[in-house]
Amino acid sequence: MLPVTKKRLIEFLVAEKEGLLEEWHKKILVSEEDPFKEKIKENGEAMFRIIINIFSKSDDEQEQFIQKLAFLVGAERVKANINIGEFVYNVNLGRSIIYKHLDRLDLSWGELQPSIDRINYCFDHFLYYAVSYFSEQKNKIIEEKNEFINSTHKDRLTLLGQMTSSFIHEFRNPLTSIQGFIQLLKAEHPDMKYLDIISIELEQLNFQISQFLLLSKKELIGKEKTRFSLNKMIDEVLLFLYPSILDAKVKVVKETNAEMEIVGYADEIRQVLINIVFNAIDVLSQYREDPLIEIKSSFVNDTHVKLEIANNGPKIPEHLLKSIFEPFVTTKKLGTGLGLFVCREIIERHKGILACSSEDDRTVFIILLPYIKEER
Repeated sequence: MLPVTKKRLIEFLVAEKEGLLEEWHKKILVSEEDPFKEKIKENGEAMFRIIINIFSKSDDEQEQFIQKLAFLVGAERVKANINIGEFVYNVNLGRSIIYKHLDRLDLSWGELQPSIDRINYCFDHFLYYAVSYFSEQKNKIIEEKNEFINSTHKDRLTLLGQMTSSFIHEFRNPLTSIQGFIQLLKAEHPDMKYLDIISIELEQLNFQISQFLLLSKKELIGKEKTRFSLNKMIDEVLLFLYPSILDAKVKVVKETNAEMEIVGYADEIRQVLINIVFNAIDVLSQYREDPLIEIKSSFVNDTHVKLEIANNGPKIPEHLLKSIFEPFVTTKKLGTGLGLFVCREIIERHKGILACSSEDDRTVFIILLPYIKEER
């Protein structure tokens, strides 16, 4: 047997059902593009029935009804692709309309409070289940889209690798011939102007071609790792880039360990160093009158070699910093967005880590590579 207050409340809700629902339906927010706009009133009636039955059903039974309706409505909101705020507003509007008319029962707030608590439970749990379901499904859609985008990027890279690995090998043959004839001209005409400049430009063209070739792992077939001096390689890279360093008036400060040796593919690690240093030169030439590049190396726990290449260029924006090593991400107007992606691929291929941090007037690329002690 229901208490008098609850009985009167139920009788009131049953008697006023049509009027309350009509008032609610006139005030709700409904988008013209909503494919389920005709079902909104039907869902409101289902929610009203749950509220009327809240005093005669157990919590477990009531929870099942609330959850079932919430998931149904949540699924409709996902398919409708309408702002979830409209839905939350409409649900709370229904709650407000019910409370607005309760003063007609001529009962004190203290008498109504337990019943109001039950109605709030109903509305709150319905919103919780519906919005949680909506958010969960939306996140799944976003994840699926991200997976598709990532898959598309990988497909593009696969196609790019297949095209470049065959085309650029053919391109390299005449390039090698030209470099050979340049060396002959140097030997026969040592005083001829511009041969050094032509040779350096060809080397840089060869460097750009190598970046595309390194996208294909097939390039590793037949290659063997060697032990080489990291310090010596840094000197070679700075010598190779000397014309660019001189032209941009960049000051280079180097603090490295002369005995630092690693095992790997020397040409690939050289590629990484050239890419990072050249990028720094390119940025500094545009933004600084006192350009500075600092190169430091150290041992980490006697197990890894740490190399830091820092420059005093502008801060890299946070949104770019998060994706700087992703393919096709670039800040250059004519950049491919593959340079740093290739660098990361190379370092990870060597079981290492490539990271970047950036603050005002200081950007640092950090390379961590395994250090293999020489057996005595």
